[in-house]
Amino acid sequence: MASRINRRTIVKGVLATAALASINPLSVGASDTQKTETTPSFLDPLPAPADRPMLDWDHLPQWLTPMPTFFAVSHYGTKKVDASHWRLEIAGLFNNPRSFTLDELKQRRRKEIIATLECSGNGSAKTFMGAVGNAHWAGVSLGSLLKECGLTNDAIEIVFLGADQKTEKIKEHDYLQNFGRSLSVKDAMRDEIILAYEMNGQPLTLDHGFPLRLIVPGWYGIAWVKWLSRIEAQDRRFMGRFMARDYVTIRGEPMPDGSVIWKETSVTRLNVKSIVASLAKAPNGAVIFGGPAWTDGIPLKSVELKIDDGPWRAAKIEAPPEHHAKYAWSLWNYEWKDWTPGEHIVVSRAIDARGIVQPSADEPYIRLKKTYYEANQQYPRRIRL
Repeated sequence: MASRINRRTIVKGVLATAALASINPLSVGASDTQKTETTPSFLDPLPAPADRPMLDWDHLPQWLTPMPTFFAVSHYGTKKVDASHWRLEIAGLFNNPRSFTLDELKQRRRKEIIATLECSGNGSAKTFMGAVGNAHWAGVSLGSLLKECGLTNDAIEIVFLGADQKTEKIKEHDYLQNFGRSLSVKDAMRDEIILAYEMNGQPLTLDHGFPLRLIVPGWYGIAWVKWLSRIEAQDRRFMGRFMARDYVTIRGEPMPDGSVIWKETSVTRLNVKSIVASLAKAPNGAVIFGGPAWTDGIPLKSVELKIDDGPWRAAKIEAPPEHHAKYAWSLWNYEWKDWTPGEHIVVSRAIDARGIVQPSADEPYIRLKKTYYEANQQYPRRIRL
């Protein structure tokens, strides 16, 4: 029997966003005019760039991100794949290696998940703030295919290769390379990992990896290999460009004696993150702040908002509907009833169930990060009321 997400899962999420969006900043009652008639506004808008799809935070439309505003990144260019001749090759340390057509994959048990996809460079610059989105993915379980092909006990790593290629210079020689990333066998066998052929109820578009892409909920988008063409099991580490040489984070760790140890790690799991994305006036005159928050799949403990130099205030989290949304972002809002007219600085921070707090820009976790990947720092917003 197919594994399908109940439609109410999606509708409830959309309605949660719509409830926030329906608060019209202009709908201020007569009793509110004694405070101000100025429409609340951001003084530092974060509009989406006009030349490419990107989420416009200041006009967050709904819980699931519409395709026209869902970002797409490629490293070797967009690959045009003829689905009628395409095959997914599964090779390496398998007892029964084989290949699959797209139709053969679609005939297998359907698996669905709602998960947030974020580019690992998102937030590294004000002009690159909308490279994230929340989508409903559908496809087939990766683990079931690995088992079906007889993954051997010698395998320690699963390598995913896309159809997109480019010549790379490695140790002063040129080699044609397919885009590739890997997962440990343990990570690859996670129940939520799927090979997707649908996104938000439609076949994958070319930009998003048609005909098949890897979905790794809770990991940055670099791991979600597009135009997937080959899966290999091997008994040693994969050291391709986008696993070992690029998409690595260099971060300093301060020591008690004042020295710093510099560490280089591969970009993998999402960091806890949130952003102030909406600002409106409620009918009762209160100012409503809102936005999304997300993690690597660990539940959110709380989202807090700080206004100017005041204390951190607890926001209300609209939890993702049902268990299918473990890897989706949550929406949060805060109602500021005793607001004062003028300009203010507001900033949010998310805290997960492990107690990990979204850091500020001046904390060592961010301040001593020398690469632009994994930019999950708090992002203050300037507003006028």
